[in-house]
Amino acid sequence: MTAHTIFDASRRKQDRTSLTESAAGLTESAAGGSLRKSQRGSAALLGPMPAVISTASPTALKRPNRFPIGAEARDFMRRFYPDAAPEDWNDWRWQSRHRIRTLPELERIFTLSEDERAAASRHTGSLPVGITPFYASRMGLDDPMEPLRRTHIMVGDEFLRGPGEEDDPLGEDHDMPVPGLVHRYPDRVLFLTTGFCATYCRYCTRSRMVGNAGGEYHFSTHEWEKALDYIEAHTEIRDVLLSGGDPLSIGDDKLDYLLGRLRRIKHVEFVRIGTKIPVVLPQRVTRDLVRVLKKHHPLWMSLHFTHPAEFSPEVTEATARLADAGIPLGSQTVLLKGVNDDAAVMRTLMHGLLQRRVRPYYLYQCDPITGSGHFRTTVDKGVEIIRSLRGHTTGYAVPTFVVDAPGGGGKIPVNPDYVVGRDGDALVLTNYEGGRYRYVDPEGALGRDRNAGLADAAE
Repeated sequence: MTAHTIFDASRRKQDRTSLTESAAGLTESAAGGSLRKSQRGSAALLGPMPAVISTASPTALKRPNRFPIGAEARDFMRRFYPDAAPEDWNDWRWQSRHRIRTLPELERIFTLSEDERAAASRHTGSLPVGITPFYASRMGLDDPMEPLRRTHIMVGDEFLRGPGEEDDPLGEDHDMPVPGLVHRYPDRVLFLTTGFCATYCRYCTRSRMVGNAGGEYHFSTHEWEKALDYIEAHTEIRDVLLSGGDPLSIGDDKLDYLLGRLRRIKHVEFVRIGTKIPVVLPQRVTRDLVRVLKKHHPLWMSLHFTHPAEFSPEVTEATARLADAGIPLGSQTVLLKGVNDDAAVMRTLMHGLLQRRVRPYYLYQCDPITGSGHFRTTVDKGVEIIRSLRGHTTGYAVPTFVVDAPGGGGKIPVNPDYVVGRDGDALVLTNYEGGRYRYVDPEGALGRDRNAGLADAAE
């Protein structure tokens, strides 16, 4: 097993001890806003900067927001941000303002490979580089093959388009009755609230639209109202998933408004938030944010975890705050070649999630977005990993492996096949150890299309 297959013991020991549209002081301007495609050089890596909306109450300003700083983060802060006080580091607005977004910033912190440097110099448009200082502290600074680094610093393979790859492989744009709202399943919708993320994953399904202010896709409260009107008019919609971009990058006041508007729609029973912010910017999970979220129960949250190296005292604190607020937490993990396509890594990740009160929900086959070939495994690998989990650990630690079908087919579960066939009136099954067992099922049809040939099957 390589050094990348499992996070090191020191991180495990350390962990046991335990955007945004409202980032204060940030404005879009000619001097400090996003740089467009036409601007040359590494500065084109800049993503969109958020507008100013202050949401902190006077009480919150007086009361310190106590948040742990792990040993690795503290060492990183002292080395690369020596002027930052612990209060700065734990301020999610400071983290957002200081995201690593240009080639010079990458070179200041990471020892870049020639491939990384050339790709960063070449990149323009959507899906820019964007890494919070906190998340950078979890990465291998000198190793281009370190798992978290691979998922956030671009390489030349991103510019290669393989067979079956598309900018919108899931056909989301086709299923948008109004801008930013995907209505594919009968009773639920996907509400794209923003194009901003605290960090930009290089395998992002919505790479075509995130991090590109002024591009083809627009996100605003005006667009929200169109989506809300549609939801109100369609009484069959009972489930709304807020995504983006990252909904937790929205300021408290605006998020409170959006959740409140949804809650006032009587036929909406179920609201979910899909986010990676508790993993890459855990400082965002403030007491004020938790109070906002608690107002709008029942509220569920899907967290995007990738690798055990993401576990830290800060992430543990963020998930604890959310769980303590009564928010059921599930995880969504994308299967990635050379990152987490290893049974031991995946088992460690799933166990760590359960310890943080996060229920493994989906394991996704990597979507065939343009330039994702270097991240995609075979579908067989996903089935192999699920087989390595089922029966070998608690069922709570086994996510559902799905392929999100290209062209808008939706999520299709792909599972190990434990049906061997039939032998007379018995259905013959195999268990996680490979043993064969009969289940008397004289009227059943399952397995009749298979030639069991199982005279020696276990009784």
